Amino acid sequence: MAADKPHLLLVDDDDDLLRLLSMRLTANGYRVTAVGSADAALARLSIELPALVISDVRLPDRDGMVLFQQIRSQYPALPVILLTAHGTIPDAVEATTLGAYAYLTKPFDAKVLLERIGQALALTAPATARSDGDDDWRAEIISRSQAMAELLAEARLVAASDASVLIRGESGTGKELLARAIHRASRRASRPFIAVNCGAIPENLLESELFGHVKGAYTGAVTSREGLVQAADGGTLFLDEIGDMPLLLQVKLLRVLQERVVRQLGSDAGRPVDVRVLSATHRDLDAAMLEGQFREDLYYRLNVITLTLPPLAQRREDIGLLATRFLQMLAAKYQKTVNGFAPDALEALTRSAWPGNVRQLYNVVEHVCALATAPLVPLSLVQRALRVPTLEVLSYTEAKQRFERNYLVQLLKLTDGNVSDAARLAERNRTEFYRLLSKYDLTASQFRGDGGAVADERQD
Repeated sequence: MAADKPHLLLVDDDDDLLRLLSMRLTANGYRVTAVGSADAALARLSIELPALVISDVRLPDRDGMVLFQQIRSQYPALPVILLTAHGTIPDAVEATTLGAYAYLTKPFDAKVLLERIGQALALTAPATARSDGDDDWRAEIISRSQAMAELLAEARLVAASDASVLIRGESGTGKELLARAIHRASRRASRPFIAVNCGAIPENLLESELFGHVKGAYTGAVTSREGLVQAADGGTLFLDEIGDMPLLLQVKLLRVLQERVVRQLGSDAGRPVDVRVLSATHRDLDAAMLEGQFREDLYYRLNVITLTLPPLAQRREDIGLLATRFLQMLAAKYQKTVNGFAPDALEALTRSAWPGNVRQLYNVVEHVCALATAPLVPLSLVQRALRVPTLEVLSYTEAKQRFERNYLVQLLKLTDGNVSDAARLAERNRTEFYRLLSKYDLTASQFRGDGGAVADERQD
C-alpha cells in the first residue's frame, strides 16, 4: 500500500527538476510530494509530516536556509537534505553544522541522493509496524532489527509452554526484559513475576531469600518468612546470573524443580509450588560445568530451551530507535525541552562499539540529556559523552577470570613461553597449568621468539 512507503517532501522552484526527481524517487519505492516554494512546504508539513525533506537552498519566496531553520525549530527530529548550486555551498556547509543531514551540489548523482536518503531513513525511521496487532507483551523491548524480530518470534512461541528457558547474552543486552516479555505472553501473565539476581545477593543470605526460613532457623531469624520461590507460586521465577549460584544452593534448587516442593530453611515440612523457571547468564555454563562450578543435572533442567540476545553491535538498526526513545523518557524525567538528535549525532551513536550494550547506550543518552541546552542534541555533546569512561562493575567471578588470564599472559611473557618455568613460578604442576591455558585459549607458542603477540588488554 502507498501509505506504507516512506513519504518524501521535495521543495524546489525548478519544475523540471521536481518532475524528474519525483519520477525517480517514486520508481525507487518512495511516496513523493513536490512543492515549489517554502510557504507551500510549510503548509504541507502542517498537514502531514514526511519521513524526510529534500530542499533547495535558494527559493523564490523565502530563503531556503530560513525554511531549513524553521523546519529544524518545529520538527527537530525530521531529517533534511539540502540541494545547492556552487555559489551557495558555504550556506549549505553551515546548515550541516546546524543539523542538516547532508547537502548535494547541483548537478548531483541520483545514485548518491538515493544512498543519502536511505541512510537518513535508516537512522530515523520508526519501528516497523507488526501485523499481529498484539504487542503489549513485548512493549518494553524497543527494536526493529531482523535479529530481534526473529528472537521475539521464537520467544512468543516458547511463552505458550511451561518449558524452562535459559536466556544467554552479554551484560546489558536486556535479558530481564526478555524474561518479563515471555511471562506477559504466557498463561501465567496474571500471576507474579519474581526476579532474583543470584550474583547480587550474598551467599549466606541467598538460601533464605529463595526458600524462606522458619523462626529460629539461624541467629537473627526472629520470625518465619516465606521465600521468593513461594512468592512466585502460580507465576514465573526469573533467576538472573544463574551461573553465580553457589554449588550447595544449586543442589537445593534442583530438588525444588524436580519435586515441585519447597522447604523453608530450618523446616522439615515441604510446601508444593507451581512455578515456571526462566534463567539468564552471560557466563559460559558449558565451561563452568567442565570446571565443576555448575551442576550438569541442573544445567539440563534449566536449559530446555535456549534464547540468545544479540549484542547491540549486531542490531545497529535499533540504536537510533532506542536512543530516541530513551531521550524522550529522560527529557520528561529532567523536564527539559529536548526533542531529538542532530543527524550526525545520531549517526555517531549508530557507529559506536557499545561494549556495554543497551545499558551503556542508556547511560550515554542520559548524559547528553542532562547537559543539553538546545532542542536538538548536537554531535559535539554525543562525542563528549562517548569519550567519558564508563565505570565497569564486574562480578567477583568476572574479575577473577580477568585477573587469571592477565596473570598467565604476564608469566608466559616473562618466561618466553616456557611452560615448565611459568608453572614453577605459579607454584602449579604442568598439567594444571596447561588446563588453565586451555581455559583462556592461550598457547605457549604465542609467547616464544617473535610470537609474543597475545595482548593482555583483551577483554572477555
